[in-house]
Amino acid sequence: MTAVAGLAGSVQVAIMSRLGERVGTIEALAFATVLTAVLSTVILLAARQSVAGFADGVRAPIWMWAAGLMGLIVILSITFATPKIGATATIGLLIAGQLSMGAVIDRFGLFGLEQIQVGWPRYLGIALLAVGAALSLKK
Repeated sequence: MTAVAGLAGSVQVAIMSRLGERVGTIEALAFATVLTAVLSTVILLAARQSVAGFADGVRAPIWMWAAGLMGLIVILSITFATPKIGATATIGLLIAGQLSMGAVIDRFGLFGLEQIQVGWPRYLGIALLAVGAALSLKK
């Protein structure tokens, strides 16, 4: 499922870029967010026959709401950046940032996750990806 999400994310970069060019970056962000909310609610109702789980999310600690903000930042960024630097550079930078932050989260066990030692192979992989992302900025 995660691999499919990776493929979907790359398609999303291209489509959000085009939608942003057509209707505006902020408008594309708002449209995608509303559509996601509607579809997510339909899936919740189909799977649980209730929206009670949504209320549980509202009662979660406020810091957990940052997940929604992070999603908004990702969508806004890809919508804005892709027409300027291309899909490859946008995706490369996005993944380099995700891996870097993932290593920090693992290393320190942030957000209540298990602390996982980060060794030199992971650091090397992140560094190589960062170099690749930087090279993809060259046209």
